[in-house]
Parts: sequence; structure tokens; C-alpha cells
Amino acid sequence: MKILFVLHLPPPVHGAATVGLQIKNSKIVNEAFDCKYINLGTSVTIEEIGKRRLVKLWRYFSILWQVLKAVLVHRPDLCYLSMTSRCTPFYKDATLAFLVKLLGVKIIYHFHNKGVSLNQDKLIDNLLYRSVFKKSEVILLSPNLYPDIQKYVDSKQVYYCPNGIKDVEWKPTSKEGRTLVQLFFLSNLMESKGVYLLLEACKQLKQKKLSFQCTFVGGVGDINREQFKSKLIEMDLVDNVNYVGEKFGKEKAEIFSNTDIFVHPTLNDCFPLVLLEAMQYSLPVISTIEGGIPDIVDVGLTGFLILKNDTEALVEKLELLIKNPDLRLKMGKAALQKFDREFKSEKFEKQITLILQQALRNT
Repeated sequence: MKILFVLHLPPPVHGAATVGLQIKNSKIVNEAFDCKYINLGTSVTIEEIGKRRLVKLWRYFSILWQVLKAVLVHRPDLCYLSMTSRCTPFYKDATLAFLVKLLGVKIIYHFHNKGVSLNQDKLIDNLLYRSVFKKSEVILLSPNLYPDIQKYVDSKQVYYCPNGIKDVEWKPTSKEGRTLVQLFFLSNLMESKGVYLLLEACKQLKQKKLSFQCTFVGGVGDINREQFKSKLIEMDLVDNVNYVGEKFGKEKAEIFSNTDIFVHPTLNDCFPLVLLEAMQYSLPVISTIEGGIPDIVDVGLTGFLILKNDTEALVEKLELLIKNPDLRLKMGKAALQKFDREFKSEKFEKQITLILQQALRNT
């Protein structure tokens, strides 16, 4: 059976693009179907995301042409579309969806984001959502995300597929006798990822005279290097917090191996792959009750979850783990065990293959 995959691929590197590349390179998926892949992204850098540029419009029309040509020549039995949930990216994806539907091909949408419920009361958006979701099936990352689309999609039309990542080989760094506890934040510098919240927590940890170092890794987003550096000076954190930019491969692995606690106080997320990465490095995780994160972190067993924007709770949990190395090790071990059970790439690829096979049987 033939499947046309219209999905995000790097660059830039973000969750949906990482999963898209994983699907494209999956031996399991490519052996199960006759696959055709088209990159849905119109931005090639993080800085371009959300900005209106003429070159992005040109890239979009190129994508439309590629999809039209693929449907007419490849003649797929199913189109897999990595759909964006709202605003301008949704309108662009909806146009692609209508084109594919007009040509008589069934669509299955895979959401790596949320926000449908935020716009569903707007007249135009409501009409578009009804048309887009009509006679289509949806893949979500977690049952916790279903309320976002339940106005338009019956639960019988929904499949659930948690993300998974490739296993890595790594050698643990000896941390015995070390007094300076290493905290790690991995994401683009964006307010929505909790950057300022974590900095405020670090400020309070320093005031408590706790011994720690926090390393920020990732590309710039709506916070640039100068703004981040100014914040460190303002909060007297220059000696405690370090931003090292983007890191990949061995450099990123070295930071993970040297880390004691992984912190991701995100304000807007669905199923952050960085949490899975931290778990495979045997790290306890502190994150927020947001999106599908409660499916990832077992509270009190593999880490802690706090309410969004709750600096007091973040400081409390960080202080607890900083002061208790045995608890960090215990939670890290449990996190690795859960990763091995639930979040390896092979399990994800098998699940997405089964879902697509079922969708094809439903055509």
C-alpha cells in the first residue's frame, strides 16, 4: 500500500522534525509501505519560525506543487500529514489537506502540538476545523491531548502513539564525592519553555546558599544571547548559570552524562523528546503538568511535576534533589527503566506502522 508522508524534517531541529526524520529513516515503516516523503517545513532556522518572509511563501507554493504531483503520479492510498493546530501554519496545512481530499485521497493527521480548542470559537477557524477533520483520522501523542480536538473528532477516530527516540550508548561520569550539583536545561531559549522561570528558581537556590551549576543548551528563540546574559547579570547568576548554545552528538552526550538533574519547566508543550533523552541518561526529571508530560514522568518515582509558573514548587523540588544524592540516583534508575519499557524508537516505529495499517484498512 502506498503512503504519502507530508511531514516536518530538519532543519531546523524541533520535536516534530525529529520525529519526521525518524519516520523517514525507519526500516520498519519503509518495509511495511511504499513511501513517498515531502518536507512540510517552510523555515530552515529557528529564527524564521513565526516570521513572514517572501522566501517562505515561495517554499510553500513549492510544497503545494510537490504534493499535487505526488498525488497524481504516486497515487497514494493514504496521506499522512503532520498537522499544525492553529494560526497561519494551520491555514497552510489546511490548504494542503483540502487539496489532497479534493483529489480523493484519505488523510490521517499526526499532531505534535495543540491549540485547536483555543481557536474553535472563531467563526472561520470553526468552519475550517469541521472541514479538515471530516472523515479523517487523527494520531495524538497522549490521551491527555484529546480534549483539544474532541469538538470535531470522535474518540473512535483517534489513535495514540507516544514518541520514542533512539537508544544511545554512553558511559556514566563518576559523580561520587562531587558537591557541585549539575542542573541541565535543553531547549531553545523561549519564554514558553520556562527559561525565565528556571532562572528565577536558580536565583532563589543561590540565596539559599545551595551548591549548583545550571547549564542551558539550545538555539536562540524569542530570547537572544544578549537578553539572556543581561538577565544573568541582573539576577547575579553569572557564576551559577552558563549558556553554551546548541550542542549535538558527543558534546550533548557529554553534558547529559555529567548532569545530576534535568529541568524542563515548560509552559506550552505536548510530549517533549528532551524528557525521553534525559531518562535514557538515568536522570531524574522536573517538569510541568502540561500536555502529555504526565504520561512521561511518574511523580515521586522518576521525577516531579509542578504546576506551570509555580516558582516556589520548582525551587522546593530542586532543593530536595540537590540535597539528596541517593534520591537522585534512585529516580534516575527508575527513569531509565521506564524509558527502556516505553520510549525506545523501535516501539514507536512499530506502533505508528500498526496505526497506519489500521487506517488503510478503514479506507
